[in-house]
Amino acid sequence: MKIAYLMDPLESIQPENETTSHLMYACNERGHAVYFLAPHDVYIRDGQVVARMRNITVKPGLGMAEYWRAIIRCTKQDHLVFEAVTEIDALFLRSNPPLNYQTMEFLQTVNNHVFILNSTTGQILGNSKLYILNFPEIIPETHVSRDPSRLRKIIDDFGGAMVVKPLQRFGGEGVIKVSTRDRTNLNSLIHYYVRAYESYARREPIMVQEYLKSVKQDGDIRILLLNGEIIGAMRRKPKKGDFRTNVHAGGEVFAHRVTPRERRICQVIKEKLIADGLYFVGIDIIAGKLVEVNCVSPGGIPRINRLNNDRLELKVVDFIEKKVNSISHPPRRKRA
Repeated sequence: MKIAYLMDPLESIQPENETTSHLMYACNERGHAVYFLAPHDVYIRDGQVVARMRNITVKPGLGMAEYWRAIIRCTKQDHLVFEAVTEIDALFLRSNPPLNYQTMEFLQTVNNHVFILNSTTGQILGNSKLYILNFPEIIPETHVSRDPSRLRKIIDDFGGAMVVKPLQRFGGEGVIKVSTRDRTNLNSLIHYYVRAYESYARREPIMVQEYLKSVKQDGDIRILLLNGEIIGAMRRKPKKGDFRTNVHAGGEVFAHRVTPRERRICQVIKEKLIADGLYFVGIDIIAGKLVEVNCVSPGGIPRINRLNNDRLELKVVDFIEKKVNSISHPPRRKRA
């Protein structure tokens, strides 16, 4: 199979800890042809979606570090493959947020001809923190507004600490805890986040969410879902003096066994995820409540592997192979 990865520059990745590198490595070891491209490499030629790609297939059997050096050397070569995207069997969209919406629009037209993980429509719908609003019965108290006075009233009425989240960032960036006990700083922070100096129409809406106190001691749970089914999980705890559990923010990881309550959350969201083409996602749960759905380059495979002595990337590649095979060879309809 031809499997392409639309992603960030390879040099920016630490392969031992990145889900993308493990997926690429597994594809290469299976004997698939692996290609690399960046968001700006997709364009239109004579009405057809085409991509400037580099073939980064290398010999199997290398260790991860050696493999990564080898494929970086491939990207430095002048030879480019100008391939119609419909000639690819599968395309992983693994570029970190924010989304490149122009690239998503280009690829939208080939969604039915090549298997894309995750689908362009699903990523557009799911890349914002607002996606959890599809499941109001299993999320913390949540508000979104660009009006500073309304946001202050929400926090006053709640009467306790709340969490402010920009809608489009990732890795815990910009997430802060606020409280009415520090009103001067609270006002300043709200004005900063919504860009109150702009006209109302140009301001930035932000999410204000109930602060779940247990996160300080117990952390959160990251669960990886593949086609709506749980394939792995880990607990993440914040570093001292912080409440953010994200590994990029210094959080530590621990082994975790999924609880019945967490399984119920996965069941609640399963049908919606699959309908939106969000086949591979990472969800974050705190105190039995869903706080985030990560569908744009979800991570966690290497760390869960080390905690459980597993190879979760193989399950993802198995799924891709079955999906591509079903598209290439659809089951015959039985005669009446």
